[in-house]
Amino acid sequence: MPAIFHLRQAQPADISALEQLIASSVRGLMPQSYASSQLEAALGTWLGVDSQLVQDGTYFIVETEHAGRVLMVGCGGWSKRKTPYGSDNRPGREDTLLDAANEAARIRAFFVHPEWTRQGIGTLILNACERAAREAGFLSFELGATLSGVPLYKKRGYIARESINLPLANGENFVIVRMTKE
Repeated sequence: MPAIFHLRQAQPADISALEQLIASSVRGLMPQSYASSQLEAALGTWLGVDSQLVQDGTYFIVETEHAGRVLMVGCGGWSKRKTPYGSDNRPGREDTLLDAANEAARIRAFFVHPEWTRQGIGTLILNACERAAREAGFLSFELGATLSGVPLYKKRGYIARESINLPLANGENFVIVRMTKE
């Protein structure tokens, strides 16, 4: 029997569990695209919780019941603010509001637990984000995809525009792909 997934808005009390989910996702799903040193350096800055999304009510959690427990199996959101990607500790944050009529909503911080991939969790979150952003007046979307996330977004109509090298504290770079959808 396929799992039943429930989508809800993240709350401040979820932040610790979100940090654990994100670390599991990064370490379990991204090693085929990035070196371990890049992933560890990116965790907490480029890859992590952005509590502003939680405060804005634009960050979602997917849960399922498994073996009598409720499990957090995915998360992701969208933003009406200028910061395009990264966590609370990201350098160069810009939390001013976007102009919905002239700027793209930011699709942000999607992570799925490695044991729950390929079950539609990312698509469930992406649909909710796009719907909510459209209801808020946005006409287009932009995101910074990890290399492992690019296939999902391409499948959903996003177009790769450029590769971006994000500097890491260890001197390496973390490559993401800026993608857009009208």
